[in-house]
Amino acid sequence: MNQPRKRVIIVGGGTAGWMAASAIAKLLPHAVEVTLIESAEIGIVGVGEATLPHLRAFIETLGLDEAEFMAATHATWKLGIEFRDFGKPGDRYLHPFGDFGRPLHDIPFLHWWLRMHALGQGGDIADYSVANVMAAQRRFARPAEDPDALLASYGYAYQFDATRFGPFLRSFAEEQGVTRIEGRIVSVERDGATGDVAALLLESGTRIEGDLFVDCSGFRSLLLGDALGEEWEDWSHWLPCDRAMALPCAAPPGEIEPLTRATAMPAGWRWRIPLQHRVGNGYVYSSAHLSDDAASAAILAAVEGEPLADPRVLRFRAGRRKRSWSHNVVAVGLASGFLEPLESTSIYLVQVAIQQLIALFPIGGIAEVDRDAFNDQVDYEYDRIRDFLILHYHASTRDDSEFWRAVRHMAIPDSLAEKIELFRRAGRIQRYSRGLFFAPSWIAVMIGQGLVPQGWDQRVDAADPRALGQALDRLRSQIAAEVATLPGHRAALGLPA
Repeated sequence: MNQPRKRVIIVGGGTAGWMAASAIAKLLPHAVEVTLIESAEIGIVGVGEATLPHLRAFIETLGLDEAEFMAATHATWKLGIEFRDFGKPGDRYLHPFGDFGRPLHDIPFLHWWLRMHALGQGGDIADYSVANVMAAQRRFARPAEDPDALLASYGYAYQFDATRFGPFLRSFAEEQGVTRIEGRIVSVERDGATGDVAALLLESGTRIEGDLFVDCSGFRSLLLGDALGEEWEDWSHWLPCDRAMALPCAAPPGEIEPLTRATAMPAGWRWRIPLQHRVGNGYVYSSAHLSDDAASAAILAAVEGEPLADPRVLRFRAGRRKRSWSHNVVAVGLASGFLEPLESTSIYLVQVAIQQLIALFPIGGIAEVDRDAFNDQVDYEYDRIRDFLILHYHASTRDDSEFWRAVRHMAIPDSLAEKIELFRRAGRIQRYSRGLFFAPSWIAVMIGQGLVPQGWDQRVDAADPRALGQALDRLRSQIAAEVATLPGHRAALGLPA
């Protein structure tokens, strides 16, 4: 039976709003009429320049041309996130988008490497990651199509200008029939019987009715937080960084690194994101441990190129709403929650919420079971990412500042404590079928910050150490040889040397 098309009202533009508008209009054209309300007076939080490989699937699903997207947003390729000075000053490791080595006899490569590492052999585990070796040499090529090839064992993401991504998607969304309305919302009308949002009143006097409202209003959370009063779950006791001092600078000459960098600082950490036309920088810090003026001075001193703007402070707090879908309002992005950009998860969380909303889209009335399923998945994603971020702070031996002493010794969630103990004892990582950050991610961070397992799968002890060492040497040499044939990152982007 044909249902009338639902009036979907999206509040807010920017990355979250235009991603939601594009996907809903493209994938549910028979079921929706999409209207997006945004005000040019409200700026965009343009710090989400680094992404995870999942965005590639989003772009492909919409049928967007990758080359056009990259040109429009001045994007570069990204093979992982490099962390400096997190375990201790002087440390450096990459969280790569790809595997370490290859399983042997159904036993993960990690355990074979641990056996040789205990014998003082095998080298650095990073040498067995194609993405790691590529990033170190500043090379790039898309993964091989043959799934058995070594050069198929990694993925890639993008680093782009977030202020250009929204306008790029706006053009696409409007081609799909999305209506954009310029205006500032001054009042939210709710149904007296159900508590649902019934309409939005703009400053111009225009009244906009809808069936389903998608809150992409950023930290303000205009509908879910302000209008519905959805409770906030505060995680600042685990993730105390509550500000970022952002600063773009001119791109230095030479090769472009195909990676995002995070460098530990006395009161937090700073990011470096290389784009085609500039470099994005920022200092994420705890205001309890550092003043805004000191953070501004620190980021100005750290950048290697000419500043292109004055440092800009962003204020936030870690946590999420108790429910991201309440009544007929679905919050996407910062309106739902915030986790600092240490692992470039902000746009991923936007994407997950949009995908879940489309999968559970209410053709008839909104069912409680659909809301519960949506909230369960969003909560699961936030919780897993939260634990992974805390790991970067907790698994450290730094004691050179009050901030690092506090985060190093803080109580951590039981869910994270269990993961650390499981890995420490025997190199095991909990398996799960959904959510973000699978085994290679946990391996990269824990070993990268000095948390090396004390044991391994006992089946590997049956192998001849000499033959095993030779096999690892061959694999390491093969990876190095194949990566050496790839073009530099700048050449892969089609940019002049």
